Amino acid sequence: MRSVALRLLHKERGLFAGALVIAAACVALGVPVDFVLFALTLAGVALFHHHTLQVALIGLAVIVLYKLGFTGFKTGPGLGGLGQHLLHEWVILTNLLGLLLGFALLSNHFEESKVPAVLPRYLPDDWKGGFVLLVMIFVLSSFLDNIAAALIGGSIAGTVFRGKVHIGYLAAIVAASNAGGSGSVVGDTTTTMMWIDGVDPLDVLEAFVAAGVAIFIFGIPAAMQQQRYSPIIKDAAAGVKVDWARVAIVAFILATAIAVNVVVNVKYSELSDRFPFIGVGVWLAILLAVPWRRPTWSLLPGAFKGSIFLLSLILCASLMPVEKLPTASWQTALGLGFVSAVFDNIPLTALALKQGGYDWGYLAYAVGFGGSMIWFGSSAGVALANMYPQAKSVGLWLKHGWHVAVAYVIGFFVLYAVLGWHPNAPHKTKPAAETPRANVYSAS
Repeated sequence: MRSVALRLLHKERGLFAGALVIAAACVALGVPVDFVLFALTLAGVALFHHHTLQVALIGLAVIVLYKLGFTGFKTGPGLGGLGQHLLHEWVILTNLLGLLLGFALLSNHFEESKVPAVLPRYLPDDWKGGFVLLVMIFVLSSFLDNIAAALIGGSIAGTVFRGKVHIGYLAAIVAASNAGGSGSVVGDTTTTMMWIDGVDPLDVLEAFVAAGVAIFIFGIPAAMQQQRYSPIIKDAAAGVKVDWARVAIVAFILATAIAVNVVVNVKYSELSDRFPFIGVGVWLAILLAVPWRRPTWSLLPGAFKGSIFLLSLILCASLMPVEKLPTASWQTALGLGFVSAVFDNIPLTALALKQGGYDWGYLAYAVGFGGSMIWFGSSAGVALANMYPQAKSVGLWLKHGWHVAVAYVIGFFVLYAVLGWHPNAPHKTKPAAETPRANVYSAS
């Protein structure tokens, strides 16, 4: 770790010097040092995409040391405060780790089933085939976890495009998986949080107005990019046989994840922040299926490395002193989408629920879809980047995935034009003497 840091410092000392000058100016203007350190970490990830894990871990270490030495944590000062903070966050982190590792094996099961190899028989032979695939991912993500939808889409894309997938299309796969979950209370962590907190699922459903427009805005250009880069296979290879046992295993794992998510969040919501039920449920399903078809265990070290990167950034974000958001408005909701591209959307959603006054369909769309604009802005993006390492370049993602940001803005304003901004009334009423219950986090 130390040698990597020294090499990066020596190679890019000009960039580091410029970043430090900007950081010093931000501190002088009153920006909390915590945010400056986090911004430097994100800048490091963007600039040094071949060393993302090392940069994220170095950033996390620096932020923790700063808070230990100077500001303390929300839960208290010193190591005790750090321990209490980790105790609060461990369920989310463990759930996400279990899902990322489990869905890496699930994706491989799906690929080995040969279903992606026979799909060219059913997909159109030109750019419309790539667009139809994005729509399929969108629909899958409305009732599956967006990580699973992105990985399944990535597996299919790798087969039908001969292993050559354009970065712009990778960005569109992530965008489709996040957009599809934005209007469904079982399709994304943030919408599930809203549901648990008492938001009416019909209020969240409004996000599909924006998401349905967005998929055309980013999906058509992305499909054309991909068709020019590597055309879709016109016909399935002869003699390909589907391994229906693996298809059944994929269905079993996904059904288990959905069942655990719904049962825990609907029947036992008060327990959902005490144990990583969903991650454990997925792994129990994987292990139960081992006698039928053995997973490719060799995939786990690479998936673990990518997972630690994402968890490091999430932990960094959770340490930021974000105690409140600006006044609830459509402008704030629009801005939260851009913030979600670099900041964990779970604490943002929790703060918005606590604050109230939002039109929940707007918030669901913003925090759900906004993370698609940068590859590490959502767990689906990180999972797909583990499958396609070339995606780990913020510059290339923004350059070739420009249509995602455009789609986000256009979709947002179409929602505004169609439905207007109607802040929802408080979805629960607490007596004055009642202690507000803690926000419940769930991972999906």
